[in-house]
Amino acid sequence: MEMFLATKSGIPIIGQVASVMGWIMNGIYKVLDGLFGIQNLGLCIIIFSIIIFALMTPLQIKQQKFSKLSAIMQPEMQKVQKKYQGKKDQVSMQKMQEETQAIYQKYGVSPTGSCVQLAIQFPILMALWQVIYKIPAYVGSVRDIFTEAVNHIVGVGDYTSLLQNFITDNKMTRVQLIMEKGTEVATKDSVIDFLYALSPSQWKDFSEMSQFSGFSGLIDNTAHEISKMQNFFGLNIADQPLTYIKAAFAGGAIILAIAAIMIPILAWATQMLNLKLMPQAATQDGEQNTMMNSMKTMNMVMPIMSAVFCFTFPVGLGIYWIASAVVRSVQQVIINRHMDKIQIDDLINENLKKMEKKREKAGLPPQKITNQAHQNVRNIDTAKITKGSGGGNVNEKKQKVEESYQKAANAKPGSITAKANMVRDFNERNKKK
Repeated sequence: MEMFLATKSGIPIIGQVASVMGWIMNGIYKVLDGLFGIQNLGLCIIIFSIIIFALMTPLQIKQQKFSKLSAIMQPEMQKVQKKYQGKKDQVSMQKMQEETQAIYQKYGVSPTGSCVQLAIQFPILMALWQVIYKIPAYVGSVRDIFTEAVNHIVGVGDYTSLLQNFITDNKMTRVQLIMEKGTEVATKDSVIDFLYALSPSQWKDFSEMSQFSGFSGLIDNTAHEISKMQNFFGLNIADQPLTYIKAAFAGGAIILAIAAIMIPILAWATQMLNLKLMPQAATQDGEQNTMMNSMKTMNMVMPIMSAVFCFTFPVGLGIYWIASAVVRSVQQVIINRHMDKIQIDDLINENLKKMEKKREKAGLPPQKITNQAHQNVRNIDTAKITKGSGGGNVNEKKQKVEESYQKAANAKPGSITAKANMVRDFNERNKKK
């Protein structure tokens, strides 16, 4: 077997991640086949989805920890934004940036915290889609089923044009033949992709083509072998739900049509369940409220779009959407319970400790974090005192601020206690205002 398959994703990073996931998918198939004698790709897709999303749980937890702190940080961020609203001069912009950074340091988070988690998850999800969509490229046992038939097909003169015409006549819009470099001849790997995408009725039409009459029996045997792997409760995962619905109106099996209709319905229902379980951000005013309403609208529309797409997408992709949504829902329930047990103070201390370790690895002294946050937050408080004092007893209030930070300073420099005292004093002063 060739070590490199043209049908594998060649997108940087996504392609490499897909190769690792393909190894997992191939392993799942071999275990089911070797230990239980089960050769079912629908079941492989479900188990594959469970494993991948379970492995992504730590990333989900980190992202929601950031979201939990962001909900608390948001009012403070909005105060800073309102304070410098309309000020475009360099000094004001610099002060706004410093005060914003001080808030992030106060809670021990990075402004790019959420983006990093999303950046890690994006190639994983894209690679997951590639493996589900191009199973023969990643599961050797599936690919081997097509090898003999493909060798005969490519031996037919002008087979590329024959396949391309078949794709056009049958409106197989998601199938694309890949040509050998510098030629107009389709690669063997893209022929495998073509055969894997054929529905049962299309297999029949393909084997009856006169150009392939010399080995039509081999094509029928290949169709029989792959259909056993693609069968999932009577549905072929390469077929579209819409095909079964049309067949029912033409006198086909009504039970299969009902099962096919359940694919888009369950895709919508499971995704809605997953969205309901996601933590909801607190309602904000003005621009923030507008953004929240837009997100809610999108969350309502996306599951409906998935249901609509499921009617014309292969059943296998619908199974993946359902399985992944169910796994994410169970995952979300567990994460929600875990997050409910976490105290905000503990979360902040944990973040500060991690930030301190990162700075130590960079060769910076631990207290540098505390001192910088100390100085930046002091600037914010001094500005607030000056603004709200009306010219009276400013020095006394500033002295109280200094005494509060002196209390934190009495603890061991760079310790978690010192940082916790600083955060506590900051919050106490805000509550009194």
